[in-house]
Amino acid sequence: MIVNQYNKLVNISIEDVNLEGQLTIPEHAESLVIFSHGSGSSRFSPRNNFVANILHENGIGTFLLDLLTKEEDEIYSNRFNIDLLSERLVIATKYLSTIKQASVLDFGYFGASTGAASALKAAAELHTLIHSVVSRGGRPDLAMDVLPLVKSPTLLIVGELDTTVLELNKKAFDKLQCTKKLKVIKGATHLFEEPGTLEMVAKIATEWFNKTLEPVRMQIH
Repeated sequence: MIVNQYNKLVNISIEDVNLEGQLTIPEHAESLVIFSHGSGSSRFSPRNNFVANILHENGIGTFLLDLLTKEEDEIYSNRFNIDLLSERLVIATKYLSTIKQASVLDFGYFGASTGAASALKAAAELHTLIHSVVSRGGRPDLAMDVLPLVKSPTLLIVGELDTTVLELNKKAFDKLQCTKKLKVIKGATHLFEEPGTLEMVAKIATEWFNKTLEPVRMQIH
């Protein structure tokens, strides 16, 4: 357990809805990873919280955000409305950049399932603000039209046994023109439920963020 960290439930009003997100910043953190959850998932996702805890242990802050309200999530088509999810992610990211504790940090995205598409679409729009993207079992193919515009270094992590999604990721990978990497986790299915596979995802994601996110103060000089 990390004792010295900043924790706050953040409320973001977008049009007529109120979205909630959990902001956690370990002491001496220099970067912040914003999570874009997949279809049917929320900031309480056990898999994303597992990854977030590993990032905290490595001095990286996180923001776990609900992009849909509980009522909106009950409408299945909303989960695949990439334009809506991306728009809200952009607004939430801009809002975070106004919060004192977060504004001094270097931002990255971690997207899962359909959340990866919204993260990449938002990253294409916010290329001066988002400096790294990681996709876990994601559907980057749902943002195929904007992939050539993504400038943020992007890592796609896919399970070896998640064959359909793996093929879709390979096609998306070819469209990306930024610094990029496709990592296939052996023996893993879509949700990385096999022993040790989610730990591998967290380790690889942490390494990627440590490599691609830099302290803001270093960028200034």
